[in-house]
Amino acid sequence: MDYVCVKSGVLCPRCQSLVDSGKVGREEVGVMRALIEAEENDSEFKWLKKTRYVKSYFADDMVVVVLEAGGVSPYQVMRLARRLGELLGKKVKVVTSQGDAKTMVGQILYPARVSGINTLWLPDGSTRYTVRVPRYELKHLPAPAETIENILSQILKIPVRIKAE
Repeated sequence: MDYVCVKSGVLCPRCQSLVDSGKVGREEVGVMRALIEAEENDSEFKWLKKTRYVKSYFADDMVVVVLEAGGVSPYQVMRLARRLGELLGKKVKVVTSQGDAKTMVGQILYPARVSGINTLWLPDGSTRYTVRVPRYELKHLPAPAETIENILSQILKIPVRIKAE
């Protein structure tokens, strides 16, 4: 998306076609605008110039923002999530790597710990992930389990269930 289109909220034909085709959601424009605002108005987030926005995922009152960023400390990422939460009025998690599924799930579920991720191959040929979380860690989940399952299913493109052990 173009900087001017995101900043103004008025989309040019190219950016409008991205929204119409579904490659970029209408809600994502607000997230992009909040990222630009944080970068320009706060010297703490100058590192955003070196990152690439990938996608945002929405469910209920939670937003997960995926960025490609190298050499960024977890403290900086948490500060950015807090700032975006203030700007958007929602619970925000920022994920900085698109490595394996366990790394991404761990970043989204933080501060709760992940015991493991199981892949289930079902008789009908489909697959499903089961994320195992210790029972005493359920109270540390950043949002209700159903909301997190919804977002993880969107990100991983496979149904996800959270199971307490």
